[in-house]
Amino acid sequence: MQHPDDRGARDGPDAEFTRFVTARWRALTHTAYLLTGDFHEAEDLVQITLAKVYPHWSRVRPETAEHYIRRALVNNNRSRHRKRRVLHLLLPFLPETPAPGPDGGLRTGDEQDDRDALTRALADLPERQRAVVVLRYWEDLPAEEVARTLGCSVGTVKSQASRALAKLRHHPGLAGHPAARSLGDPR
Repeated sequence: MQHPDDRGARDGPDAEFTRFVTARWRALTHTAYLLTGDFHEAEDLVQITLAKVYPHWSRVRPETAEHYIRRALVNNNRSRHRKRRVLHLLLPFLPETPAPGPDGGLRTGDEQDDRDALTRALADLPERQRAVVVLRYWEDLPAEEVARTLGCSVGTVKSQASRALAKLRHHPGLAGHPAARSLGDPR
């Protein structure tokens, strides 16, 4: 016979939270990495964010969970910046193995170089511009969703995206790099 508390563990808010985290961990960590520029800080940021969100999870609607977590992630990153005004040395590459390419195999050297160049250039952007670029282009969110997540207007998102893309196009690490040409119009 099944104990009544066992069913709640599989079907309740704890189980929903566990399923959400399991399904979204990699994407959340990737977003956090793009926000922080450091893989280990990204994992810490995601863990801190999830620890803060967990007590309130029962009040989060499933259809808004992604937005709620993403906003908390961005806000916790802002807090991290305010608390630590220390410049971090960013590695020019991840100490982990390269991410898989589109075909599931390891990325080629050129693909990894492109990714590393963009990541380093992204790390040089001001915090808000970096958040806009990450949410708008890496997460592929519409400008309206980015504005809601960052708590600003759509016009601010568009102007920050435009400024960020201009900086990325002219970044010394991307000068003449094919990746710089791929940075499109901020609309």
